[in-house]
Amino acid sequence: MTKRPAPTPALTVATALLALPLLSGCLSTAASVVTAPVRVAGKAVDWTTTSQSEADEKRGRNLRRREEELGKLDRQYQKHLRQCRSGDEDACLRSRDDYARIQALSPSVPYERR
Repeated sequence: MTKRPAPTPALTVATALLALPLLSGCLSTAASVVTAPVRVAGKAVDWTTTSQSEADEKRGRNLRRREEELGKLDRQYQKHLRQCRSGDEDACLRSRDDYARIQALSPSVPYERR
């Protein structure tokens, strides 16, 4: 068997430099595989948690819905009250029911000073 001469350092460096473009795809794939679990975990946390702005938007929607309901009840109450003053006994009962519902809903709607 013949003995091969040991590669020179320059030859080793040259070989490594020539192989680098061939390995760059492997390195980026390896980096993607390594960081994939971190990215997946980050997305899962984003899906399961509610940001402060999302919570504020939801709270605002609920508040507007209650304000709309309170306005509707107040208009209905005023209408039934007018009818009651005109002598309609059924309207008097409906106005009392409307007033009770307004009183039940009012604590959930903040008071705004003007």
